[in-house]
Amino acid sequence: MTSQLNGPLSTYLAFDYGLKRVGVATGNSLMRTAQPLRTIAAEGDARFSQIGLLIAEWRPDALVIGVPFHPDGAEHDNTVRARKFGRQLSGRFHLPVHEVDERYSTTEAIADGARDLDAASAAILLQQYFNNLQEA
Repeated sequence: MTSQLNGPLSTYLAFDYGLKRVGVATGNSLMRTAQPLRTIAAEGDARFSQIGLLIAEWRPDALVIGVPFHPDGAEHDNTVRARKFGRQLSGRFHLPVHEVDERYSTTEAIADGARDLDAASAAILLQQYFNNLQEA
């Protein structure tokens, strides 16, 4: 896998982490667009079991997670939780995990009229990741 979009085709799964729900989206480096998949409404091992099924189905080369910050860029409790979730994903599934600043992703999903806010937020995060790679 390459981290550049002009290299080999890479598939990604993105996660909008929450204590009760995790939104999931997918995309690839060829199309450079993200699409919402679903929301996982489970906690603990059940959450990771469902994520494992999605990883087996989509076979991503890497994962993207949203990491929340206060509007001024300061960290808070959910910043720590999201990063821990990312480390757990990396450890369990042995895939690279890329972090994206998730400030305002839910607000953007609401403004877009999304039916599944969590999955739509995950798609926004993945699209932001693709856009940042294009600029690099």
